[in-house]
Amino acid sequence: MAEWHKRFSLEGKRVLITGASSGIGRAIAEVYADAGADIVAHGRSEARLALLGDVVARKGRLFEAVTGDLADAGDTVAVAEAALAGGPVDVLVNCAGIAITGPVVTYDPADWSRTLAVNLTAPFLLSRAVLPGMIAQKQGKIINISSQTGVIALPDHAAYAASKGGLNALTKSLMTEAAPHNVQVNAICPTVVLTEMGTQLWSAPEKRDPFLARTPLGRFGQPVEIADIALYLASPASNLVNGELVMIEGGYSSV
Repeated sequence: MAEWHKRFSLEGKRVLITGASSGIGRAIAEVYADAGADIVAHGRSEARLALLGDVVARKGRLFEAVTGDLADAGDTVAVAEAALAGGPVDVLVNCAGIAITGPVVTYDPADWSRTLAVNLTAPFLLSRAVLPGMIAQKQGKIINISSQTGVIALPDHAAYAASKGGLNALTKSLMTEAAPHNVQVNAICPTVVLTEMGTQLWSAPEKRDPFLARTPLGRFGQPVEIADIALYLASPASNLVNGELVMIEGGYSSV
């Protein structure tokens, strides 16, 4: 194996990915399996997880499926316990997320609570659960899939932006506790990614076109582009990268 390949390899690593049944999470699971990782995939759809399991198995890697509603703290803790029951988690990818948009003046407080539960509290609880094992083995990676909306302002995104801004702050704070134990914690902040959810929310020209006009690259992202960054952050190649908010959004926040 070439030296550069070793630096990007996940051979022998056991990875927990939330939101893995579709979109960015599924792309990350497939890329990680290509890189040699065994996959513990969380999702809400058993059927979709089964399809992912077939793909991972064809790549010659082990696969475990875990279901649960991350809006419920008890379910989230159960997801972590189920994953850890199979062995240590070397890499945690907090990818599951929801986006319920709307103006603040008419926004349902229940949607606010659910958004923060899934996008912020669940990553906290899962990180809390896997970190002791990473500390014990003196290595580990926690990767939070955040959003450019946690950094820049968009109308009708107050709950989503608050959850992702909080996730960015959690990333940096957790890094200070984990780094002395050789555990790296980073976040990826993508632009709109053309998953099912992204396409649904951003397909209307009156919403899409002004956003793309402000993006120097002039396009949205694809799931595999986020997965490739996630592979770098999970691999030994990124061992010096810590507490970073990796902006992958076509230059939007630079102009």
